[in-house]
Amino acid sequence: MTRYLSVIALLLTSVLSSSLAYGQGPSITIGSKSFTESVILGEILAGLAKNTGSSVNHRKQLGGTRILWNALLRGEIDAYPEYTGTIAREILANQKITSRDSMIDALSAKGISMSAPLGFNNTYALAVTAPTAKRHSLKTISDLKRFKDLKLGFSNEFMDRGDGWPALKRRYGLPQSDVRGLDHDLAYRGLKSGDIDVIDVYTTDAEIPYYGLTLLNDDQQHFPRYDAVILYRSALKITAPATSEAFEGLAGRLNVTTMARLNAAVKLNRQSESTVAAEFLKTTLNITTHAVPETALQRIYARTVEHLFLVGISLFTAIFVAIPLGILAARRRRTGQIILSIAGILQTIPGLALLVFMIPLLGIGSEPAIAALFLYSLLPIIRNTHTGITGIDPSLQNSAIALGLPPTARLRLIELPLATPSIMAGIKTSAVINIGTATLGALIGAGGYGQPILTGIRLDNIGLILEGAIPAALMALIAQFGFEWIERRLAPNGRAEVQT
Repeated sequence: MTRYLSVIALLLTSVLSSSLAYGQGPSITIGSKSFTESVILGEILAGLAKNTGSSVNHRKQLGGTRILWNALLRGEIDAYPEYTGTIAREILANQKITSRDSMIDALSAKGISMSAPLGFNNTYALAVTAPTAKRHSLKTISDLKRFKDLKLGFSNEFMDRGDGWPALKRRYGLPQSDVRGLDHDLAYRGLKSGDIDVIDVYTTDAEIPYYGLTLLNDDQQHFPRYDAVILYRSALKITAPATSEAFEGLAGRLNVTTMARLNAAVKLNRQSESTVAAEFLKTTLNITTHAVPETALQRIYARTVEHLFLVGISLFTAIFVAIPLGILAARRRRTGQIILSIAGILQTIPGLALLVFMIPLLGIGSEPAIAALFLYSLLPIIRNTHTGITGIDPSLQNSAIALGLPPTARLRLIELPLATPSIMAGIKTSAVINIGTATLGALIGAGGYGQPILTGIRLDNIGLILEGAIPAALMALIAQFGFEWIERRLAPNGRAEVQT
C-alpha cells in the first residue's frame, strides 16, 4: 500500500511538473541547505538558470549535507551550492583527497561536476560574546581547554559531521561535556541570552558583527578551507549546456564582503532571498530577473494547497487501510496482536526520523512525506476500530448469530454502527496528528505549513512562524469539527438500522 501510495503521489507530481514546464526549456531543480547563505546562493543559481531559458524549481531548506548530496546523486536535484571543506571532510571523507584535482576526479566518477570557487571562503569558526572572551581571556580554541564548565551549543549537523564537534574535540583535547545540538540560527539567541557560552558559526554570518562576537583563532588549523562552489550533475553539460556554462561563469564573482552583505540584507534588513539574489545578478552580471514577492495571502494559499495534498492523500488512504485492519484484528485475536504491535511500533518512531527513513526508498519531496504520514496515521484508527468492535455487548452478537445473520451482515448492521463513535474518535486523533506532523515535511522538500515555520526560525521572524503555525492549528480544528459532523450524520442511520 505504501508503494501504491507513493506511485500515485509521484504521478500527480509528474503531471503537475510537466504541465508547468510545457513549452519551456530544460527543467532544472536547484537545492539549498537550511541556512540563509545557501538559500541565497540557490536563488542566484535559479536566476542564472532562468536567464538561459530553463524552467526552474528551487527546493529550499532541504536540511543538511547528506540530504542534498544524496538527492543530487539520485537526480532529484540538478545543482546546489556546497563548500570544498565539506566535500573533502564529509562527502568524500573515505577517499584520500589531497588536491582540487583529486576532488574533481572523485566527484566526476559519481557523475557530478564541481565549478571553480565562487570567490569566498566561508569556513567554520567558534564564537563567543565579547564579555565572555574578556572575562576568560579567550583568544584561541585551545584556550577553551582551561574552562571545562563552559556551555557549548553547536548546529545539529556540526554535532555529527566528519569535521565537526567529535573531530574538533579530539584535535584540541577539549574537556567540555555540556554540549547541545540545536538549530544554527537559534544558537545566536542562546548565546545572546547567556544560555550558551560558545557556538559554531560560518564566517560570513551577518550576526557576527551584529552581535559583536569574538571569533576564536583556529590555532591548530583544524578547519580546512570552505571555498564556495557549485555541485551539479555532469549530465547538464549535455541536456542544458547554457545553464551549466552560466553556473561556471559565477566563479570568482562573490567575495567575502559581498556574501556577508547579501546575508545581512536577508537576516537583518528583512529582504527576501529572491530579491537579494536578483539585485546581485543585476549589479554584478547585468542579468535581469523578476523577483515577484508573494503577499502573505498568496503564501498561505500556496502552503495550504501543499498541506492539504500531504494530509488528504495520507489520511484518507490510512482510513481505508486501517479500518479493515482493525476489523481483522477484532475478529482474529492472534493476528490482531501482530497488527496492533506493528502499528504501535510505527507510532513510537519520531516523526522526523520516519520522514528521513523514507528518503532512501522514495527520495525527497511529497512522496516520502505522504508515505510517512500514512504510516503514522494507522495506529489510532486501527486501535479504535478494534476497541469499538470488541467492546460491543456479547448478547447483541449472540442474538445476531441466533437470528442466522452471516458475518458480513453482522458487521454492516451491528458492529460498524455501534463502533462508529470509537472509529471516528480514532480518525479525529489521526487527523490532528497528521496535520501537525505534516509540518515536518518541509525539511525534505514537501512544502506545506512547515515551510514558513522553518523560514521564520531561520530568519528570527515570529510573523513567518505564525504564518505556518496558525493555519495548521485552524486546519486541525476544521478537520476535527468536520469529522464530528460526519459522525453525527452516520450515528442516527446506524441506530435506525440496529433497531430495524
